[in-house]
Amino acid sequence: MKSILIIEDDIYISNMLAERLEVAGYRIFKAYSGTEAILFLSTQQPDLILLDLMLPGLSGEEVLQKIHNIPVIVLSAKAEVNDKVKLLLNGASDYITKPFNFDELLARIIVQLRNAQSSSNTQILRCDDIQLNTISRAVTIGGKPIKLTRTEYAILKYLLQNPEQVITKSQMLHLISQDTPDCTETTLKVHISNLRIKLRESCSKDYIQAVWGIGFKFIPE
Repeated sequence: MKSILIIEDDIYISNMLAERLEVAGYRIFKAYSGTEAILFLSTQQPDLILLDLMLPGLSGEEVLQKIHNIPVIVLSAKAEVNDKVKLLLNGASDYITKPFNFDELLARIIVQLRNAQSSSNTQILRCDDIQLNTISRAVTIGGKPIKLTRTEYAILKYLLQNPEQVITKSQMLHLISQDTPDCTETTLKVHISNLRIKLRESCSKDYIQAVWGIGFKFIPE
């Protein structure tokens, strides 16, 4: 399970983000000041950080300078282009202006975690008996090859990259658009249904769970 540190002094915003991100399948930590955040980071390393700028103690800009090798999405009411450019050049991975749409934030989180994983991982994605080679595009289950369509492969790849995390239909379409741009929300349901059947026939396990009214998530054994 991927972990996210929320550095935000507004308790309402912090709690709202924590609750919704936990529902999406993330493990959440919270810090309410820059000093508290640095203390936390001295002993633990989350997979991603959401960073407010207006913090008591150390400012968000000062905290950013002390963060290394962790993607940081800045959440700020500052909307000036110069502010955004400066922060991006000084280490922020992304910048989203308050107030923000949660689905957009969630999509940006998924993208940053995917990028971080792509840069650090090998070309092989594994989960239980499933193995996917992102270079050859070969997929095996228990060592036996399984034939997938282009769209089924793209869906499985992103589910493997984000296990136990809820991915909405719109997010899934965005994530797979580079690999399979012709997929639509209507056909997505068919592709996921066919993928579930192929996985179930190969290993007798139902890895893909539908989250009613929201989307899907991949559940390892």
